[in-house]
Amino acid sequence: MFFRQLLAKDATLSYFFGCGSCHVGVAVDPVLGDEDWFINEAAKQDVKITHVIDTHVHADHYTGGRALADLTGAAYCLHESNAGRAKYPFETLKDGQRIEIGNVFINVLHTPGHTPDSICLLVADQRRAETPWFVLTGDTLFVGSAGRPDLAGKETEMAGQIYDTVHQRLLTLPPEVEVYPGHTSGSACGAGISGKPMSTIGFEKRWNPMLSLSRDEFIAKLTESIPPRPAEMDRMVAFNLGN
Repeated sequence: MFFRQLLAKDATLSYFFGCGSCHVGVAVDPVLGDEDWFINEAAKQDVKITHVIDTHVHADHYTGGRALADLTGAAYCLHESNAGRAKYPFETLKDGQRIEIGNVFINVLHTPGHTPDSICLLVADQRRAETPWFVLTGDTLFVGSAGRPDLAGKETEMAGQIYDTVHQRLLTLPPEVEVYPGHTSGSACGAGISGKPMSTIGFEKRWNPMLSLSRDEFIAKLTESIPPRPAEMDRMVAFNLGN
């Protein structure tokens, strides 16, 4: 397996990984304007980009997902709940679906809360082990924090969904599974995010201050610490939906 992490605009973290021996790769959460970086990395690895995945319809930056897919002929992928919402064709992803990228397997986890369509990507390298190696958590779980719950206008309900998602779907993973979030410190998508761009399930379970709270405490804390809305949020969401 090869793996690359890119610190993009607005403290966004994008990812490119895949199977070098089978010459295939997948891009996750690319930011508009970074398409050449992914294309150049693919050339360095001698791989073809077969899938471009956005972990949700972003509200803090303009996605480069569709542009990169168009440039490379890759499938552009979003969670199935965006069918009828997005104004362009895309490959739908379902909870529990497995994507095979050569010897690399990606299991899709539907993890609503930050947004209704949020997904996490659980990744295993079959040449090493059947168990998952790492999880891309998008804007659901950050290093030291959790995603903001207000973007759908239902802060309390969505904060509860994040709590349930994190505790039932992520913290049940083996403690050694690495965590790669969608943002680092300075992002508008969460408060108190660490500047460290990765962690593990076990470390977050022990030291993330949000994860030691009861469900009611988590909801109260998350809803009282919501960062200001991104200045161009409505325009970004419209663009990212193809409007």
